Amino acid sequence: MDRVAIIGASMTTFGDRDAWVRELLAEAGDAALRDAGVDGDDLDHLYVSNMASGEFEGQTGVPNALAHDLGALGAYTQRVDQTSASGGAGIYAAWQSVASGASDMTLLVGGEKMTHKTTGEATDVIASLTHPVEYKHGVTLPSFAGLTARKYLDEYDAPRESLGQVAVKNHRNGVDNPHAQFRKEVDLETVLESPIVADPLRLYDFCPITDGSAALLFCPESVAEQYADDYVVVSGIGGATDTHVVHERDDPTTMNGVVESSDIAYEMADRGPEDVDFAELHDMFTILEFLQSEDLGFFEKGEGWKAVEEGVTDRDGDLPINTSGGLKSKGHPLGASGVAQAYELYVQLLGDAGDRQVEGDVGLACNVGGFGNCVTTTILEQP
Repeated sequence: MDRVAIIGASMTTFGDRDAWVRELLAEAGDAALRDAGVDGDDLDHLYVSNMASGEFEGQTGVPNALAHDLGALGAYTQRVDQTSASGGAGIYAAWQSVASGASDMTLLVGGEKMTHKTTGEATDVIASLTHPVEYKHGVTLPSFAGLTARKYLDEYDAPRESLGQVAVKNHRNGVDNPHAQFRKEVDLETVLESPIVADPLRLYDFCPITDGSAALLFCPESVAEQYADDYVVVSGIGGATDTHVVHERDDPTTMNGVVESSDIAYEMADRGPEDVDFAELHDMFTILEFLQSEDLGFFEKGEGWKAVEEGVTDRDGDLPINTSGGLKSKGHPLGASGVAQAYELYVQLLGDAGDRQVEGDVGLACNVGGFGNCVTTTILEQP
């Protein structure tokens, strides 16, 4: 089977944008096509990763609208919704379309428009992904995060400050990302004195509500050089789910979807966690960076917090994590986040990351939906 290459990529500025989702998608999609010198009418497949355009702005049918806007009429279109993991699921769908031979040129665009809603309204849309019984009792994803963080700190004797260090690190990385929502450093004291949201987590332990879009262009590796001098390949990808009812899990500090999806991706790439040079993890809440870094096999269970405190995951550390600033600083437009994670791997592998550039040939992205309900892990490499 021919490997799948990514020959073009783009992302919009993340943050509070005046544009609606259709305009955001067109902005990123057009930029990715221009990045590779490909026209819209060259596309066989066009996928849109989006969680809730209908709920957020009453806009449905966005893939068809985007095909019109990009001049891709005739292409097969499909919306991919896997909650906040829609971007990763879109990568899987786009990879599959090329790997199967169904498409020779596939564009994936992820996007979401959220900031016109209040925090309460946006949180309620997102909370609709929880189990109906849990939702009925007022459970939200921030409350899951608070409960899990408390258990993790108690079980592994981790100091509260270690969670704050994740926010400090990722905000520091975001300063050098021109697309990030927040390009401002924060110190540990500011994080620890910010308002409590879900004990022990405070305001700076959470990602913001964000508008934005990102795009990736896929084709068979055998023809990639016809379009681009430099490209990357999808060497491994895996998807998995965990229980919908979070309180039924044996251990909420273990995300089985991360474990299983990464096992699949590692096997496909013939790699292991020790081969990964840098990673983008789904730090919707600071505690999730600990859990994923352990469940991906980077660190022993209960040791992820020590890696952060020792600087291992800093940009100049042995395993840089979230060089983009992560969801925490870069922002989290639901349908775009997983695509934007891969965009960061792409520019890092091509040496185009500017002041946030790190060294490495292998990058991994982990995109999580809900509280680990569904996960896609992707490994990108230089060819």
